[in-house]
Amino acid sequence: MNSELKHPLGSNPGMDEDVFEQFAEQLTRYVRERLIPAEPEVIENDRIPDEIVDEMREMGLFGLSVPEEYGGAGLNMTQYARIVNIMAYAAPAYRSIFSINVGMFASALKNGATEAQRAEWYPKLVEGKIACFGLTEPGSGSDSAAMATTATPDPDGNGWVLNGTKRYITNAPHADVALIMARTEKEALPKNAHVSAFLVPMDTPGISTGSPDKKMGQSASHISDIMLDDVKVPGDALLGGETGKGFRFAMQSLDNGRISVGAAATGYARRALDSAVRYANERKAFGEPIARFQLIQAMLADSEIEIYAAEAMMADVTARADRGENILVKAAAFKVFASEMCGRVVDRVVQVYGGAGYLAEYDAERFYRDARIYRIYEGTTQILQLQIAKHMLREWEAANS
Repeated sequence: MNSELKHPLGSNPGMDEDVFEQFAEQLTRYVRERLIPAEPEVIENDRIPDEIVDEMREMGLFGLSVPEEYGGAGLNMTQYARIVNIMAYAAPAYRSIFSINVGMFASALKNGATEAQRAEWYPKLVEGKIACFGLTEPGSGSDSAAMATTATPDPDGNGWVLNGTKRYITNAPHADVALIMARTEKEALPKNAHVSAFLVPMDTPGISTGSPDKKMGQSASHISDIMLDDVKVPGDALLGGETGKGFRFAMQSLDNGRISVGAAATGYARRALDSAVRYANERKAFGEPIARFQLIQAMLADSEIEIYAAEAMMADVTARADRGENILVKAAAFKVFASEMCGRVVDRVVQVYGGAGYLAEYDAERFYRDARIYRIYEGTTQILQLQIAKHMLREWEAANS
C-alpha cells in the first residue's frame, strides 16, 4: 500500500495542457448543447443515435488514452478523469459507449500487451471500434478461483479454444472486440496464475451474445451475456504472450476503471445537484421559493460539500497515478467514496423535488435509478472495503514484523 511504490510503467506527462484545456472546453459545450438535449430521444429509444456515436468518434473520444504514436490523444490519468467527469454530466450511456475503450481495454494493452498486439489494437480503438471487458461470470466476479470459462490448447494448431459464459458485460451487444479472462489451468494457483487474458474479435465463430438485459437505470447503456462455444483464437490472441498473467492485467486495468467510475459518479452528482438548485429556486411553497427554506439549504449544502470532497480525491489519485505511484488502494477508496456520495446526493435531490421527485416526468427520478449501479460495478463497495483493509493490515504486518 506504500504510496511511494512506483508503477512499473512510470509517469505520464499527457497531452499539452493548453491543448487539453481547449478540448475540455469544447467537450463541455458539446455535452451541454448536443448531448443533454438529445437525452429524451436516447432514453425513449434505449439507444444512442448513430450520428452522435459518429460525432464522438470524430472528436477522438474512443482513443483518448491511446498513446500519440498510435494515433490517440495520449491523455494522462488526470486528463482522462476530467474528460470522464465532463461527459458524465450527461446521461451515463454517452460515457459508457467509449469508457471500456479508453479505460480497462486500453489499460490492459498498456500494462500487458506485446508490441505487436498494441500495434494491431490501438489504431482500431482510435478509429472507434468498440471494446468490452469479459471478467464476470454467472458464478464468479471478484472470486477468480470460481472462474469457469476455460482456454485449452487447440489440438489443430498453436492457438486456444475458449468455452464459457461471461455475464453483465457492458457494450457486449455491439462490441467489436472483447478482452476475455479464462482459466488456462484446471486448479486455482497462487496469485491467480490459473487465469489468462485473450484478445477476441466478437465476430469470431462460436461467439454469441444474449439479448440486452433490462436494467433499473442507465438507458441506452447495454449489457448482456457473452457465450463462448469452442471459440478458436490464434496463439497471438493471448495478451502479453504468456499464460497466468490475465488476472493481474485485469486488476491493474480495474484501477483505471475504478477511477473512471468515481469520476463519472462525481460528474453525475454535480448534474443532479445543479438540477435540484434550479428546481428549489423555481418551486414555490408558502409564497416563496423552497430554496429559502433552511432544511432545503442544508441538503443542498451537504451535497456540495460531498461533491467537493470527491473532486479533491479525484485530483489527488489521478496526480499520484501520473507520477507513477501504485494507486490500488487510493483508486478503490475514491471509487467507494464517490459512488456512495453520488447515491446520497441523488437521494437528497429526490427529497428536494418532493412528490415530483418520484415521478418519471422529472429528472430526479432518473438520476436516482441511474446512480445506483455506481456502487456495484468495477468492484462493489463491500469488496473494495475488504481490499482496502487487507492492504492496510498487510502494511501494518510488514512494518511490525
